[in-house]
Amino acid sequence: MIKNYLKTAWRNLMKNKAFSFINILGLTIGITVCMMIFLFIMNEFSVDSFHAQGDHIYRVMRGVKHDGEEKSVAYLSGPYAPALLNDFKGEIKKAVRVNPTNNLVTVGNQSFNEKKIFDVDDDFFSLFSFPLIKGKASEVLKLPNSVVLTETTAKKYFGSIDNAVNKVITLDKELALKVTGIAKDVPSNSHLDFDLIVPLSNYRDRSFMTTWINNGIYTYVLLDDNITKEQVEKQFPRFMDKYMGSDMKNYGFHFTLSLTPLKDVYFENSAFDAARHGDKTVVYIFLSIAVLILLIACINFMNLSTIRAAERSKEVGLRKVLGALRKSLVWQFIGESVLLTTISCLFSVALLLLIMPWYNQLLGYSLTVSWNTLPIYLFLIGVIIIVGFLAGSYPAFFLSAFSPVQALKGKLRLGKSGATFRQALVVIQFSISVFLIVGTIIITKQMRYVKIKQLGYNKEQTITIPIDNNDIYNNMNVFKTDMQNESTVQSVSMMSGEPGGFFDIHMFDVEDHHEKWQLRTEFADFEYVKTLGLNIIAGRDFSAQFPTDTTDAVLINRTAATKLGWTPEQAIGKWIKNTVRDDANRRIIGVVEDFNFLSLKENMDALVISPSMDRRVILIKLKPGNIQPGIAAIKAEYSKVAPAYPLEYHFLDQQFNEMYQKDLRQQTILTVFACLAIFVACLGLFGLASFTATKRFKEIGVRKVLGSSVQGIVVLLSKDLLKPVLIATCIALPVAYYAMDKWLQNFAYKTTLSWWIFVLAALITFSIALITVSIKAVKAAITNPVKSLRTE
Repeated sequence: MIKNYLKTAWRNLMKNKAFSFINILGLTIGITVCMMIFLFIMNEFSVDSFHAQGDHIYRVMRGVKHDGEEKSVAYLSGPYAPALLNDFKGEIKKAVRVNPTNNLVTVGNQSFNEKKIFDVDDDFFSLFSFPLIKGKASEVLKLPNSVVLTETTAKKYFGSIDNAVNKVITLDKELALKVTGIAKDVPSNSHLDFDLIVPLSNYRDRSFMTTWINNGIYTYVLLDDNITKEQVEKQFPRFMDKYMGSDMKNYGFHFTLSLTPLKDVYFENSAFDAARHGDKTVVYIFLSIAVLILLIACINFMNLSTIRAAERSKEVGLRKVLGALRKSLVWQFIGESVLLTTISCLFSVALLLLIMPWYNQLLGYSLTVSWNTLPIYLFLIGVIIIVGFLAGSYPAFFLSAFSPVQALKGKLRLGKSGATFRQALVVIQFSISVFLIVGTIIITKQMRYVKIKQLGYNKEQTITIPIDNNDIYNNMNVFKTDMQNESTVQSVSMMSGEPGGFFDIHMFDVEDHHEKWQLRTEFADFEYVKTLGLNIIAGRDFSAQFPTDTTDAVLINRTAATKLGWTPEQAIGKWIKNTVRDDANRRIIGVVEDFNFLSLKENMDALVISPSMDRRVILIKLKPGNIQPGIAAIKAEYSKVAPAYPLEYHFLDQQFNEMYQKDLRQQTILTVFACLAIFVACLGLFGLASFTATKRFKEIGVRKVLGSSVQGIVVLLSKDLLKPVLIATCIALPVAYYAMDKWLQNFAYKTTLSWWIFVLAALITFSIALITVSIKAVKAAITNPVKSLRTE
């Protein structure tokens, strides 16, 4: 019997190739999208799950209030870890510090500016379960002059893993390190990503290792099996008062500590964190899209299977006459559905393997996919069973309910209820499609708005060079002077953070204010305003004509003046003091117009611009039309002051792509999936149009004989099919408005939800649907009526 059912199913597939193709193609696309998103979600929620002690590992977070909002910062200073071990004996078993940095690595005659170097405590590999190919976890970092490379890094330096062991590399031209271990490449489901691991003991005398108020290091702790995070966190206020009480009192800060479980670090929203992070919102968006597209594909199957019922009515009638039970018929048709889903799954796996490189590129990292893992096979089996049953259930019960007498006489009618149900399914399909189209248009419009918005500073033809090595740091003034003398250069400025970069929050004493104020800070030279093209709205800029400006002056922005209760003019001459950096008060000599130094997702914030020393980046403004000669001049001068380091630079206007990388990826992904959704929906509509044309074949012939035009017949056939599309559009537009309005709340500066967006989405959907239906309608309308009437 089963063999007979399989034969029948296969013959039906071959007999109706067009319907089978549409069904398989729709399901293949739906299942492929589902698999893509399943792999992504599996990767996201498996981050850091491979660590053996992961359930007891926590990252120590520092909390600070800014503008009434509690912000979490991942960075602490060096003294925290040993103090935690000392004060929490029996509760904290290990405390490991991780300092993310970059350095010049020299191997023989070759040099590499490595961005992913971790300076860590020697029990790093004992705490975390990063597998070692060579070396023992407890020994590889015992000596200060040791280094652990990842597999790829070892091959890059020495050609093979075996050749790398016991070889020597030089860090930053002065620190010789012996390769004592080789680690497997860090998987993409780890929030910590490194290429080299260096003992932190090499830097024990640095200020970030000895000064409590400094920051820059992650600290991870391993709690005893019987200790909870709540028990430890209760004692943190006393701990902070003991070690940071005097500093917090002197500087006006109030810090708190908390513990974040390792499994939650990846999705944690912490400020100024260089570790790899994910966004649960994106995960849920992906999941929703997967369900919606698979739902569209299932609806296609249900619709097309149902409208083929008339063709199989005699088969059902004959089987019933021969004694087939309804239950047997239900299982037969569900089995056919499962078979079709299985075929689609096989095609989906092949398609996924084909597009994986593109998908990894779209995500920005390589998914950790192993086809040997059980969840993938369980997912495929689940899809086959659930989709097979979901897509095949309604057609199966519908077909098995046929009256054998009517079926064998060919008098079977599908009825109005069946037509209504099919139209309802089309409404669902196109509601989803319209929703995705609106989402795509609005995200694209918002990204364009962000890109072209006037930010209040001149970012064109401005090159950013990081001060990330000792050579450029020690010779930065020489480099600046040489660049200012270049004919292609308009101005040069050195600062602590370029717009879109890092802006720390410091505490200030302010004239006429009893309380202390938290304000963003920029430590820059006298050319800062000129290089960025900022507008001074009150007072003056820094000037070499006033030698005391270096120690006695600051600039603030308009928001800072407003926040402190002054007009720009009133702010001039007021004093302000950085409680951490300055011993004396500084006078406000100028107020600059607000400019968007932060992401457009954040509201304008108060900013203090001070000439204090803290140089992390150099901005070079080139003269118009001198980009290539300017870059050549920069390379030449850089090679003089930092010959061992490769020049790394980017244009300031490229900061956009880095700041909004996740949003741009969402835009691309939503665009792709919206196109797939409407394509699959149109496949179903095309099948429905084919059925309608076939069902009304003789009617069309009669109408043509009686004088109906081709245009009139096309309108007749299209009218009923396009009604569900119109209803779907009316349903989807308000839902899309609500959802996208919520999404735009992520941005402090956002585009408007213009009426034309929704009209455009409706027109796109309706036009595509009309073209789809018209293809079949026109073909039916121009058919010779003799063909349809010859049997009458």
